[in-house]
Amino acid sequence: SSDSESKSGVTMADETTTTASGLQIKVLVVGTGDTAEGGKTAVVHYTGWLLDGTKFDSSVDRGTPFEFLLGAGRVIKGWDEGVATMNVGGKVELIIPPDLAYGASGAGGVIPANATLKFEVELLDLK
Repeated sequence: SSDSESKSGVTMADETTTTASGLQIKVLVVGTGDTAEGGKTAVVHYTGWLLDGTKFDSSVDRGTPFEFLLGAGRVIKGWDEGVATMNVGGKVELIIPPDLAYGASGAGGVIPANATLKFEVELLDLK
């Protein structure tokens, strides 16, 4: 199908990069739109899992994209760093160590202390 052909032609997909902070970024789809940068509002769809496969949150399931101001500390550090590497239309998998996520405190009874998190994030738009 033409769909599979377009996907196989994408460069850099499926390469995992580990940044200096310990964040792992795996590019699933290379975006071709505007580049994310601090000060812009990112509009994303995301799903988050614990490493054991437990899904704890998903904007996709809610059917409503999530918006946040980039680089302002409004979200966990792994998100600010990971989404800033993206272009609109792109999709990444982020493996976020606890010090870039919720750390020793965890979150909301859903995310345990010192949990490494996996997110799939798609950048839909920048405002």
